[in-house]
Amino acid sequence: MGKNKDEKQMNQLITIIIPCFNEEQAIQHFVDEMSKIEKQFEATNFEYIFINDGSTDNTLPVLKELSKVNEKYHYLSFSRNFGKEAALYAGLQHSTGDYVTVMDVDLQDPPSLLPKMYQLITEEKYDCVGTRRVSRKGEPKIRSFFARQFYRVINRISDVEIVDGARDYRLMTRQMVDAILEVKEYNRFSKGIFSWVGFDTYYLEFENVERTDGETSWSFWSLFKYSLDGIVAFSEFPLVFSAFVGLFSFVGAIIALIFIIIRALVYGDPTSGWPSLVCIILALGGLQLLCLGVVGQYLGKTFLETKRRPIYIIKESSKVNKDN
Repeated sequence: MGKNKDEKQMNQLITIIIPCFNEEQAIQHFVDEMSKIEKQFEATNFEYIFINDGSTDNTLPVLKELSKVNEKYHYLSFSRNFGKEAALYAGLQHSTGDYVTVMDVDLQDPPSLLPKMYQLITEEKYDCVGTRRVSRKGEPKIRSFFARQFYRVINRISDVEIVDGARDYRLMTRQMVDAILEVKEYNRFSKGIFSWVGFDTYYLEFENVERTDGETSWSFWSLFKYSLDGIVAFSEFPLVFSAFVGLFSFVGAIIALIFIIIRALVYGDPTSGWPSLVCIILALGGLQLLCLGVVGQYLGKTFLETKRRPIYIIKESSKVNKDN
């Protein structure tokens, strides 16, 4: 029985997807660390797919040299920076493993968790084993605060549960990966997509790990825009909220108008009332612009979807290109 299990595992392949944007300093450290982890998988093969997401440093030359060292190292190089979501999708499309995992090259996703993830997914028959941070030590407090608020808000207004602190770092079965690839939308929010496709998922908890090299490319503004993408992609609540705001504003205006008419008939109108009129106009105008902005977000996303542009464009690759 044990022999059959080992023979089955020898035929298994784990694909590791690593998005890279200006990560020339971190790549070798990542490879060295994963070489240590691989020794715990004696009966399992690995393939690495590095995605160069329009880096402006020496990331691509480093990846080219790495691919010459061993055929298990592959790279995809985009024609420009398309973003991490596009890089994840490209990696999933080009993966061939029985199990697929997504990892950050900066080692903030601890490679030491991978053996436990593999054990859970093979022995406990989970479809996915994800990871979540139980602390945000080392992060700016303002970023941690808004991150927690984002998860709280989106889980209240969305039908899809997104686990607080969950990382993209997860080990998935081929069946789950194929299901994710069926979701071909242009505006992608992977954390939501991972939850939307379903499947049995178990989360491993870990303490936050700081970067080993370089600086993060995620600014507060980029994270804020990313959170808006997630809300728009997985919730219609902003549209419903804007409709209720418009309704309440209209009802409030009617009530105020009736009150003003009655007061003028009973007490007269001793003052012109232009300051209050201006305030009302500005308030209602601001609410209208707010609602138009919310509708515009959804309309803009729909516009991008209808264009059917490719999610990414590969300029060069060490793997055979697939349709994107």
